[in-house]
This record gives sequence, structure tokens and C-alpha cells, in this order.
Amino acid sequence: MNQPVEGPDSVTGKGKAGDDTGSIKKPAIMASTHRDIQLTESGDLKHFLSIEGLTRSNLIEILDIAETFAGVQDKAAKKVPLLRGKTVANLFFENSTRTRTTFELAAKRLSADVLNINVSVSAVTKGETLLDTLRNLQAMQCDMFVVRHASSGAAHFIANHVEPHISVINAGDGQHSHPTQAMLDMFAIRRNKGDFSKLKVVIVGDILHSRVARSQIHALNILGTGNITAVGPKTLLPEQVRELGVHIRHDLDGALVNADVVIGLRLQKERMRSALLSTEDEYFRSFGITERRMQLARPDAIVMHPGPTNRGVEIEASVADGPQSIILEQVTGGIAVRMAIMSLAMGNVEKSLTRTPVV
Repeated sequence: MNQPVEGPDSVTGKGKAGDDTGSIKKPAIMASTHRDIQLTESGDLKHFLSIEGLTRSNLIEILDIAETFAGVQDKAAKKVPLLRGKTVANLFFENSTRTRTTFELAAKRLSADVLNINVSVSAVTKGETLLDTLRNLQAMQCDMFVVRHASSGAAHFIANHVEPHISVINAGDGQHSHPTQAMLDMFAIRRNKGDFSKLKVVIVGDILHSRVARSQIHALNILGTGNITAVGPKTLLPEQVRELGVHIRHDLDGALVNADVVIGLRLQKERMRSALLSTEDEYFRSFGITERRMQLARPDAIVMHPGPTNRGVEIEASVADGPQSIILEQVTGGIAVRMAIMSLAMGNVEKSLTRTPVV
């Protein structure tokens, strides 16, 4: 594969444009451009690449359909035939057991055929360009690509080069976006808290490198949450994050007062050995989500984390396993949310899923 070019900035989404040689280009940052790529002329979902550019109606539709799928799962009905005859290719250029597994389960519960591409031993590592790989998969009559890539902008690049009948789902690209994670988080919040407009949400951790935090903030803004606070050490929380419409604090105790939702972010342990952070113990003392700190939040506050958690670094084990934690609920709901997104992107959601026959 040709060398990827610089993608969007981890905080604002801004970056330098690339060339047209088959390497990854930065997606345009304007919302209208995202909308042109992601939505059809009638406003329906075609690709799911970023929360940016989507409307509140788009997000509510995803959440509502996911609720229906969650109800089907709760009744132990494991499959619906909405994507029967379709082929979904999981293209994971980064390792991610949890995300890939939930996408695979979601596709299979929609009755799709699933193709998992082991990119580490694929033709890409043998010198074939990404475009060559895409063309070969298209020739195999794939209908959807679920893409995870270390380069920001990879999913947009692919969406701009696939044939019209193919949909692209972003499963995480560089430090830019992780939109399905954000939507499963919104699903969990809505199930537990209802009205987004009345919530105080605190996001704590490595904001600088987090594609999850960036997508969460965009989704919360679109859904009307007016009180979002980002917390972390100065080295991991740049001032530019204010451009996303959040408050910045470097003291977790003060930020947690009267919080309704507390979201911890995963720290890359290698950063503990860099100049960005000193030690795990020091980070935990200043920014770890503990039982003592949770007493500052509202009594009915919920605790979330995208996983996997580093216990004793980002979160106290008793909190991760405690009554306020909905971490496992996020995982379960993630399957229903990804089912909803995949169905919408393929245009195969019936008006009444409750009448859809179950396999």
C-alpha cells in the first residue's frame, strides 16, 4: 500500500490534503461534504463514516431502530433476514477483537454472509495498493466494507472509491473518528437517562488521541447536550478541544460535581512511558474514576468506558464492576446499534421491524 498522507487532526479534524496516487487522502472537514458522502439525496444513510455531517434525525433514527433490534434480541430471536444474500467484508488494518466481533455478530444476525480479511497477511502487505485490494473485493461482489485503519481519513478515502452499490462503515480511523462506538454510547445513555438536553456529561482521559471522545462530543452536541466537560492532564487535553463546544478542566473532582454521565477513556500504556505522562499511579491518583470521586456525582450517575479498561489506571475495579457501571450494557447494545447502522446503510430497514419474520 502506498504511504498514507496526513489525516485530520485528532481534536479539530483539520489536516493537510494528500495526493491522488492511491494513498489515503484527508476527508474534507466541512459538514456539507460529509453529508454529501454519507447521505443520499433524500437524506438517507449510504455510508457511516463520521458523526459530523449527520443530522439529529439521522441519529435518532439509528437509536430508534437499534431499540427495535435490542427488543428482538431480548426475546432470544437471534436473526432477522434484512441482509440475507448480502456480503459484508470486515477490513481491519488494526487489531480489535471486540469491535470486529460485534460487527461480525451484527452482520450474521442480519443474515448476511461475512468475510473477515486478515490484512496482516493479505496482498496489501505484499505491495498491492489499497485500491487494488478494494477492486478485487468488489469483483467478488461484496456489498459492504467495515473498515478499521490506523490512518485518519481511511474510511472516507474508501467511500470515495467504491462502486455505487457498496456501503462503507467506519470502525475507527486513526485519531479521527469512531462513529459506531459513539452511537452505542448514545444508545446506552438514552436507555438510562432519557433526555440528552438535561445531562451533565464528563469525559475523562486521553482526549488528545481519542477518536472515541471526538465522536462522542459531536454526537452529544447534535443530540442537544449543552453541558459537556473534558477532563485530563494538560499534556493530553489541548486547548483546541474548546472548538468542539466543551468545557475544559484539569481537576476531576471539581468536574464530577453533579455529573449525570461519567465516561472514562482508555489510556495507551505506552504513553505512560513517554513525556506525555509520568506514571500509572500518578495518573490514577489525579484522574482515576474511584468510588470516592463518584460520590461527588449525582447518586444516579452512570459510569461508561469504551473498553478494554485498565483497572487501577483509568478506573477503580469496584467502580467498573459496581452498580453505576453500564460498561457491559454498552457492549450488548453495541450489537443492536451496529445492526441498525448496517441495515440503514444498505437501505433494507422495513417500516415495521416488529413484523419482520425471524429466522
